[in-house]
Amino acid sequence: MSNFEPPDSQSYVKNQSTPPLHHPSGEFWVKFWGVRGLTPTPNSHTCRYGSNTACVEIYVAGQHLIFDGGTGLRVLGKALQQQKETVESHLFFTNSQSNRIQGFPFFAPAFVSENCFHVYGTAASNGASIKQCLCNQMLQPHFPYPLQVMQSELLFHNIIPGNTVDIGEVTITTALINKHQRSIGYRMTWGDYSVAYTTDLHKILDIQDQNQILPLIQDVDLLIANATYTPPTGNNHEYAELLWKTSVSLAQMAKAKKLVISQHHPDDDDEFLDHIQNEVKSAFSNVLLACEGMVIYVENH
Repeated sequence: MSNFEPPDSQSYVKNQSTPPLHHPSGEFWVKFWGVRGLTPTPNSHTCRYGSNTACVEIYVAGQHLIFDGGTGLRVLGKALQQQKETVESHLFFTNSQSNRIQGFPFFAPAFVSENCFHVYGTAASNGASIKQCLCNQMLQPHFPYPLQVMQSELLFHNIIPGNTVDIGEVTITTALINKHQRSIGYRMTWGDYSVAYTTDLHKILDIQDQNQILPLIQDVDLLIANATYTPPTGNNHEYAELLWKTSVSLAQMAKAKKLVISQHHPDDDDEFLDHIQNEVKSAFSNVLLACEGMVIYVENH
């Protein structure tokens, strides 16, 4: 079982260990295992913020939750295996695009028969269920082994945006946040504590979009949202404000207590993200840019 130091007074640490699965039920914390959008970006200029695609781990009220299965899911799986404990987890997908599901075939705990995973997702834009999308990417010639070789118990749940899922003492609310990509956002509520995960926002939101999203994120203790991209790459300082304007505006309207911006563009290197971090703080003081290994302890202020 790995050792874990709780987050420091700044409410976050960079720490690649993961807490044991049987943690005290009174804990609520979030860990980032993948923070990139579109495609992995392993190089010397992305090592501080990280290069894996989307994956966020959440422990709340004795429940183990995972949001998105990008390449960060592979790294999380290795950490879970090192604990040598049986795993029961709930894996939620925001959409079925490759950067959200590409780590699933490499998720080692899913190949262990003693483990159990509840898998949630909404229908893709072509109508395919989350199970069908995960199956398709593991068919030849894309992958050598089909999903059926996974020996763990896989329980699939189709979500219609607006549905609510209850897991023990935790309530998970859903909403459609990107109608073009058929992406859904999630809000986890446990007592007076709440976290929202909305990582497929458009840079321009109409009134209907706002009406869908704002109830999901209203007064949350922690909002995890994406920066939006400006063609062709967004890696231009004159466009920097556009990258974070949508998420900050929503955080302010919803009175979110803390904001973490994730899903960094592949072309946004560490130096550029440092620039964004400094700039965004001028508009919203309690904000961080996500980096791999960062842990945030959810506090109700």
